Amino acid sequence: MVDITHKSNTLRQAIAQAVVKVSKQETIDAIVNKTVPKGDVFEMAKTAGLFAVKRTSDMIPDCHPLPIEFTAVRYEIKKLEVYIEMEVKTIYKTGVEVEAMHGVSVVALTMYDMLKPIDKGIEISTIKLLEKKGGKSWHKTEAHNLKAAVLVISDSVSANKSVDKSGKLIVEKLKQQLFDNTAYGIVPDEIEAIQNKVKQFCKEGIDLIITTGGTGLSPRDVTPEAVGELLNKEIPGIMETSRAYGQARTPYAMLSRGVAGFKGNTLILTLPGSTNGVRESLDSLLPQLLHVFKVKEGKKHD
Repeated sequence: MVDITHKSNTLRQAIAQAVVKVSKQETIDAIVNKTVPKGDVFEMAKTAGLFAVKRTSDMIPDCHPLPIEFTAVRYEIKKLEVYIEMEVKTIYKTGVEVEAMHGVSVVALTMYDMLKPIDKGIEISTIKLLEKKGGKSWHKTEAHNLKAAVLVISDSVSANKSVDKSGKLIVEKLKQQLFDNTAYGIVPDEIEAIQNKVKQFCKEGIDLIITTGGTGLSPRDVTPEAVGELLNKEIPGIMETSRAYGQARTPYAMLSRGVAGFKGNTLILTLPGSTNGVRESLDSLLPQLLHVFKVKEGKKHD
């Protein structure tokens, strides 16, 4: 199966459709009047579909077992065709489109099985996905006309005693979000040096500053203090989200003291210095973090 351990739980929805076509009006009448010998076709097929949705991972090898939190089956009769819709919802790391399509397929097949004694000309057709919502792609906000900067905070990197990896990783991740020509800087673990560089970036009209390093418990880790003094509007939920995401993957994430908020019109995030910490933090925050710029401009939520 595909590795989804790096993903976050979000609301996922899907609606799938199938069409059952009968060969005569008498079959439709029997369905509506509940006179089919095998029983109530719509209710039996619905029940079978609900079972199918929950058992999708048992039938499709690459499907992940996931919690099904809502299902609904809807029918619409159009002449000699019965249109079936299956809606599925979950709050999980991966989508439910296959669950919806599997469920609606079994609804259609159950109808076929129940109707075949009275109609030999039944067809199942047009099994397809009608709608899919949820996941990062659904909440994606492109970074149009936004400027970013990455600030590496490290005594050893600034002294050319080690090579920066975390800052370069941030630059690459931002490039994936359509941030081009990201500014880049390196300073030692000193409050004055950090603050001076952050202020410089702010004066240059940078919209997003991401620092890496100096958020731990060492006496030299002063990034939260340096940046915290500059913020005029904190957003605690950003780093709470990052820590919660990391805590599910490593027990040490709770020790990060990162902060986030605005200095004027510039959003500043303080990430850990490790590459894994940076990668997990950005996985938990991007691209939905960029929605903050739409909110700041007074635009409505999607």
